[in-house]
Amino acid sequence: MNLKQLSLLVPFIGMLSTSAVAQQNNVSDSVDVFLKNKMEQRHIPALQVSIIRGGKVLKNTTYGVANLEYNIKASDESMFSVNSITKAFVGIAVMQLVEAGKLKITDPVSKYIDSLPDTWKKITLQQVLTHTSGLPDIMTPDEQVMGKGLESMAMAEVKKLPLEFAVGDKFSYNQTGYVLLGQIITKLSGMHFTKFIEERQFKVAGMKLTRFGDSFDVIPNYAGAYRMTKQLGDDYIRTKTPGIGYMQFPEFFRTAAGILSTSTDMANWIIALKTGKLLKEKSSIEALWTPAILNNGKVGGFNRLTNGYALGWPTVTREKHPAVAPVGGGRSAVFVYLKDDLSIVVLTNLMGSNPDQFIDALAGFYIQDIRTSFPTK
Repeated sequence: MNLKQLSLLVPFIGMLSTSAVAQQNNVSDSVDVFLKNKMEQRHIPALQVSIIRGGKVLKNTTYGVANLEYNIKASDESMFSVNSITKAFVGIAVMQLVEAGKLKITDPVSKYIDSLPDTWKKITLQQVLTHTSGLPDIMTPDEQVMGKGLESMAMAEVKKLPLEFAVGDKFSYNQTGYVLLGQIITKLSGMHFTKFIEERQFKVAGMKLTRFGDSFDVIPNYAGAYRMTKQLGDDYIRTKTPGIGYMQFPEFFRTAAGILSTSTDMANWIIALKTGKLLKEKSSIEALWTPAILNNGKVGGFNRLTNGYALGWPTVTREKHPAVAPVGGGRSAVFVYLKDDLSIVVLTNLMGSNPDQFIDALAGFYIQDIRTSFPTK
């Protein structure tokens, strides 16, 4: 190529670069409009979003009000509870112990915990992680953790209950197994499971603000918890405006829920996982994200979108644009699209906002042929 040809090519390259930036800005603006509409439709006070592609964060934006009582605007440092997305961190922690040669997911739980009921003794770590164990739930009918904050009391109560179904027969969301996993992680790692997750995931991934906590804790920049329902007798009624929600997770229960984070930190966590910083072996991530197969040969999950469940990670099991999709408290969701090099984090402070229902539509701004498969209103 001579100098004359090069001089003609340089402006053309500049035009392409400018066009790409403009296109990216247009997509970002469209995402802003989309999410603000969702916030208005669903009465979401505050929302954070991160879009990750190619190992980089394409978009990281915060909208709305973190504290309705004092009209405090949400910022990039506002902290949101991720609730049961915590289980995805537990799945990684278990696989880290697998890589360290300290356990196998096919091991029975009873190999590491004594004094379990006879009916529990053949249940494996994999069955516990995937909610196919049949264990009785440690939650009371009114959604409170048994034991009044005491692990020994909670375990004594739940051990008296019969199995809910034959192991592997179906998917049934269950918190008891994750309490057991916390005990195992603590025993095999030599430190409390919260410390193990902090050291091996928060710090490694550069999650500078992420921590464990609940509504009882004083947490700087906490975006709070709001809800659109109010209890009236044994029923819950829908309200027209958000009211304050309260969540308390005893420390022994914090493998099931209890992490607070920002979309920035969650994006860093996804990047760290996908680049081998949290799990070294590709086979470990494959195991982490493979949904359990039930005794009838099918997968089971929450609904027709998140229709499978792997090791702490709900899955969107479908031919086109499959994903793993941890969800938490009906208020936060993370979708990692397995064939599209796209990950989306949406955190909100409204329980029942269900961002998992509109993340596919949000992904449509980046994946041309995706079709939302769940209601988006």
